[in-house]
Amino acid sequence: MRRVSGFLVPAFLSLSALALGAAETRAATADSSIVPGMGPPPAPQPASGRLGGGFIEFILTGHSGGSRAAPPPAANQAVAALTPPAPGEVEARPSDEFLRREVDYSGSERPGTIVIDTPNKYLFLVLPHGRAIRYGVGVGRPGFEWSGVKTITRKAEWPGWTPPPQMMLRRPDLPSHMDGGPENPLGARALYLGSSMFRIHGTNEPSTIGQNVSSGCIRMMNEDVIDLFDRVPVGTKVIVM
Repeated sequence: MRRVSGFLVPAFLSLSALALGAAETRAATADSSIVPGMGPPPAPQPASGRLGGGFIEFILTGHSGGSRAAPPPAANQAVAALTPPAPGEVEARPSDEFLRREVDYSGSERPGTIVIDTPNKYLFLVLPHGRAIRYGVGVGRPGFEWSGVKTITRKAEWPGWTPPPQMMLRRPDLPSHMDGGPENPLGARALYLGSSMFRIHGTNEPSTIGQNVSSGCIRMMNEDVIDLFDRVPVGTKVIVM
């Protein structure tokens, strides 16, 4: 106990105040170092109790994201994330290491190639002269990882979404179709990969960037997927590692 202004204050309150001050201090690093093909490993991510949400990527996470409460899901289902932050609500953002930047790149891929470094949660757009634009991404959850080479076969602005029949069997409460817009979990743009159901797309949950959150799709912040969309044509090669 210690005396403050005539009152006895438990020591643990002082310790809590110190801990709170330390928790509010954050180190942000601007990484423009040489990327040996793939890029540096990400810093350990704190356990947040959330797996990301969103319902195109798919239906198996159990939370809708943000600070809004989600009802408990049935087995192998997730709650659809349908709404952007409420007015006045602060939208969570990914950490600085997942913000878009140009970096040195030592890979052998041709300029214009997209390389997705799944373990480190980065997407690289290869540029000439040993450079690349690096974007932070969200990738597949454990059990939903994949690798291979695809081609962008279609591009869409503010894409709509129609749940496939197998998903409707699991989730008959889902809408049969959802028009594109800020509330659509596909976000502002979509780049379709081959004939698969996988795509690179935006998200209405930017806090999930840098996490294992999807069922195979690659999600980006809306401003990043718009930037990538404007830089690459249909036919672009995509390497997923």
